[in-house]
Amino acid sequence: MAVKLSERSFAYAKRLIDEGRAAVDEMGEWSEHQPSTQQENEFIETFGFDDYGRWYLGEDDDYSKDEKSRYEFPYGDFERAHRCGVIAAEVRAAQRKYDDIEVAAAHLHGMLDELK
Repeated sequence: MAVKLSERSFAYAKRLIDEGRAAVDEMGEWSEHQPSTQQENEFIETFGFDDYGRWYLGEDDDYSKDEKSRYEFPYGDFERAHRCGVIAAEVRAAQRKYDDIEVAAAHLHGMLDELK
């Protein structure tokens, strides 16, 4: 499995935060805030996989660009970047030893903490 940081998604997340399209929520709230499978499917149907992929910090190039399995480490709800999602991505990336994703998520985490 070759999961790597999506620079495009990282830049998009930074832009969302800079524009104030961010939720400064608490660490354990991601299970309540992350999109459901139905919401993911509706987003893909409306906007396509290219836009869907911007909401995930990691991409697994073992999968094609039109498969949900390609996209890992979600950080938002298709409207805003969520602090709890960024923290979840940061923790999971550290556990799996995806250093580039962990560093990017930590950067976003810091940006979101500055909004507090």
